[in-house]
Amino acid sequence: MFLKILEKICDNKSLVAYLIKRILRNLFFLKTKTLVSLNAATRPHYAYCVYNAAILAKKLGYKSFSIIEFGVAGGNGIYFLEKFCEKVRLELNIEIQIYGFDLKEGLSNPKDYKDLPYWFQSGFYSMNETKLKKLLKHTKLILGDVRDTIKNFFHDYNPAPIGVILNDLDYYSSTKDSFNIFNGPGSRYLPRVFCYFDDIIGTENEMYNIYTGELLAIKEFNKKNEFKKITLNQNLVAKSNESWRYQIYYYHNFLHPNYNTFIGEDEQVNLNKELTLKK
Repeated sequence: MFLKILEKICDNKSLVAYLIKRILRNLFFLKTKTLVSLNAATRPHYAYCVYNAAILAKKLGYKSFSIIEFGVAGGNGIYFLEKFCEKVRLELNIEIQIYGFDLKEGLSNPKDYKDLPYWFQSGFYSMNETKLKKLLKHTKLILGDVRDTIKNFFHDYNPAPIGVILNDLDYYSSTKDSFNIFNGPGSRYLPRVFCYFDDIIGTENEMYNIYTGELLAIKEFNKKNEFKKITLNQNLVAKSNESWRYQIYYYHNFLHPNYNTFIGEDEQVNLNKELTLKK
């Protein structure tokens, strides 16, 4: 009951909620499930995707899965991933591999209006490779143009099935190129992959829309692929006090060999109990 009350308090943008979450994220003994449910992790969108992908992987019998961050930039996100994934690994007994794709020198030149040159420019978000590599223990950094580096990714790294993709490539062109990650055989992925897109909300300055940027790349991918779709995470939309909840998507591969594998044992048992006639 106390946790439910705390969830309601934390699920808004009040000063009290902000202060509580600041305190909670420094309590290292808290379980990852609690941090996710209270929206209290330093990067709650990353934590949500990682934790829930781990749960899905466990239900399907996977021993490990992979996380990909497209657009590492300075490295704050991927550094958080390493720390949070270690907690998930210890709590849920599942291995997690992390891969980061980046140009290193920052953004390339925008190709045309679809890359939003009124907001993004060449050289933004560069990486200090030496400094970042000293901080990272397990992550594999893959540096270069994603259009090229993604081609031999599965051959060169043989990653565990992909369960999370965090996309912060900014441009339509590079985001579109990154979707080539979905061209591998079904065994390379969980049947449903948690995805985060950074540049789809913004402000009156960015004016993101479905005709440019990451949203256009998603729209074109869905139009092109009949049995593979990238869709908005509907269950988070109702909890709309945090803007990142509109940035979580699911990648569905309807023809994946495990797509129809039943995973609702515990949840359906509880639901059936609630629906049982009490009189």
